[in-house]
Amino acid sequence: MRYIVTGSAGFIGFHLSHRLLELGHSVVGIDNLNNYYDVKLKEDRNAILNEYSNYTFNKIDVVDISGLKNVFKNTNPDIVIHLAAQAGVRYSIENPHSYAHSNLIGFLNILECCRQHPVLHLVYASSSSVYGSNAKIPFSEDDKADYPVSFYGATKKANEVMAHSYSHLYNIPCTGLRFFTVYGPWGRPDMAYFSFVKDILQGNTIKIFNHGRMKRDFTYIDDIIEGIISVCRLLPNDRQLVDGLSRVYNIGNSQPVVLEDFISAIERALGRKAVREYLPMQPGDMEATYADVSALMRDTGYRPNSPLEFGINNFITWYCSYYRNKISGT
Repeated sequence: MRYIVTGSAGFIGFHLSHRLLELGHSVVGIDNLNNYYDVKLKEDRNAILNEYSNYTFNKIDVVDISGLKNVFKNTNPDIVIHLAAQAGVRYSIENPHSYAHSNLIGFLNILECCRQHPVLHLVYASSSSVYGSNAKIPFSEDDKADYPVSFYGATKKANEVMAHSYSHLYNIPCTGLRFFTVYGPWGRPDMAYFSFVKDILQGNTIKIFNHGRMKRDFTYIDDIIEGIISVCRLLPNDRQLVDGLSRVYNIGNSQPVVLEDFISAIERALGRKAVREYLPMQPGDMEATYADVSALMRDTGYRPNSPLEFGINNFITWYCSYYRNKISGT
């Protein structure tokens, strides 16, 4: 199969592309390698992918419609997996235009390219942030998700609505994946678990928001990747869906962890105690995320099975190897 993966040098995009390449598929990666976080980390991920003969990389921003059209024309993809986006809840408060630029215009361009170059399936990244302050847990795809509490969440909800309209108008099979907190090796430095490990190793104080009363449905990256691939194989059709060719799934672990327990697991793995500073809830944050993944399990056989300790140990092993000079101070 011929895949286009946008955000291929990002955390999830890198792992997904690597898995697809290992399975023998052809992958065309698209990423603008922006500086939202350490560009070298993105370049190092991409360098691993470039070792595969069945991988082709294009340094393109998804808002560049002419560049995207050329890639689609030259690739003629079977499946498009759109992961490129401006990520981060708190950053969306400070830089909303960046989110409108990448997450709205960029996604519209992807939809247009899929309209002009029909694909078997468009799978795209949504987010648990669409649920906002939803009081009912676990979060189900049947819950109303019309009131996200961050602009980032608002752009992801907009993506779902945009995909539905294009699916209805142009018969594009679309599946949105509402990701819950994903962690693991080669992760994003702006994520809390990443900074926790860094600060504990360096003896710095870690900041714990909402006084530690946060819960997150932490999902290990390998489970996420297998879930995405299983979704790609499951093409929407009119018999499955009342609304046609568009659908949305939660993809998470369905076992939320109290933030304090997550930090304790990091402490055990590192053999060091954290110096804690407790702070109030930050604007745009959600107190808890908890995925009901029964629909994804029913339709694809998705079974997240990576224990928290396993995932944390793997991340720390990677982190200490990748940043060994910084840790040792050399």
